[in-house]
Amino acid sequence: MSAVLQDIARIIRSKNAGPTLLTIDVLFAEDSGFRTGLAALTPGAVAARYGRAAHDISVVAYPPALAVKIVMGRPCTTGLPGDRDVYGAQQHGPLLGLPV
Repeated sequence: MSAVLQDIARIIRSKNAGPTLLTIDVLFAEDSGFRTGLAALTPGAVAARYGRAAHDISVVAYPPALAVKIVMGRPCTTGLPGDRDVYGAQQHGPLLGLPV
């Protein structure tokens, strides 16, 4: 059985970064997990999980913290009709099963 992101990441969480942006933080306990996760977390792979274009996704690595931050636009502005998660706290789910 292949490993998925939730198997190697210590923390995967999402939150708003203002009313129009969403961030997803992926933190790892060890360098090998960080390197493996970073290789899998390409803009294209993330975009495919969220039904977006790769150019709409930013993936930023911060090696000293063994962390990866993903930034993308929210589908709608926070609090508008149709917004299903006003805090952006439940948006990391599609990445849990990302093959690594």
